[in-house]
Amino acid sequence: MNEVAVVIPAWNTRELLSSCLFALEKSSVPLEIVVVDNHSSDGSAEMVEREHPRARLLRNPENRGFAAASNQGIAATTAPFVLLLNSDTEVAPDAVARLLRFLEQNPSYAAAAPRLLNPDGSTQRACMNFPSLGTALWFGTPLERWFPHSAELERYFARSFDHEHDSDVDQPPAAALLLRRAALERVGLLDESMFLYFNDVDLSKRLAAAGWCSRFLRDARVVHVGGASTRQFGLRLERWHLDRLRYYRKHHGWFAGPWVKAATSLAWIDFAVRSLWRRFVPGSAAPSDPIGPVTRAFLRFLAA
Repeated sequence: MNEVAVVIPAWNTRELLSSCLFALEKSSVPLEIVVVDNHSSDGSAEMVEREHPRARLLRNPENRGFAAASNQGIAATTAPFVLLLNSDTEVAPDAVARLLRFLEQNPSYAAAAPRLLNPDGSTQRACMNFPSLGTALWFGTPLERWFPHSAELERYFARSFDHEHDSDVDQPPAAALLLRRAALERVGLLDESMFLYFNDVDLSKRLAAAGWCSRFLRDARVVHVGGASTRQFGLRLERWHLDRLRYYRKHHGWFAGPWVKAATSLAWIDFAVRSLWRRFVPGSAAPSDPIGPVTRAFLRFLAA
């Protein structure tokens, strides 16, 4: 049996997915690879069948989202370690071996995360700390624009995190994350109520609450394009707000719902005022988004 199962949820990223699979074929450790296609319309599934016969393909009749597709892939495998992997990544040949070696040698750790690199080779500052109630007020509201270096934003985005050294991390990104199956069996899989966003944050939060640690390894390297699927998802901003709301309700109690809605209302008021100003003041730039659809999405959010 392979030690590592690789689970790749995919939606309309055919060329990037092919590059991802070709990179995995160069891995220094044997891998069981499962691609869960979320009803792609660009021929992704056919490409996997034609060009990558080593990968097992699971087809969904609809886009089930990242969390559900990941869980589907995890359930279809039995390896003691599971690598969650975005389809817009390319894993270095020795990266999985480095992550696996660390988890095998450190049984108190549930997860190991690689250094994510942009296509130009620069490091993505992807490691973050868990969101607090204060994060909802300071991130995504006018306060973020007015005070971009506030203490809460510095903390949440882990701006002092040193990506040149291995270190424990609260919230490693699930773009490439090696997980211990025993830990998943203890805390549960990804929360499918968070369709696209915050499901990885929720998983890390539950792992930490159960006493497990997560580690960032600087020398395990994965190139990550970022957002290749989500950019195509027309309701991604609304989905982000809804998934964040569900996360806060789950981890911060009854008060979190009204609190997050109030913070989002502040952001919407700011957007509306700035859009109207640009629309009616001579010489101002045209609004970047039509206010009507954003308002309708905001009202649906308030009703959630």
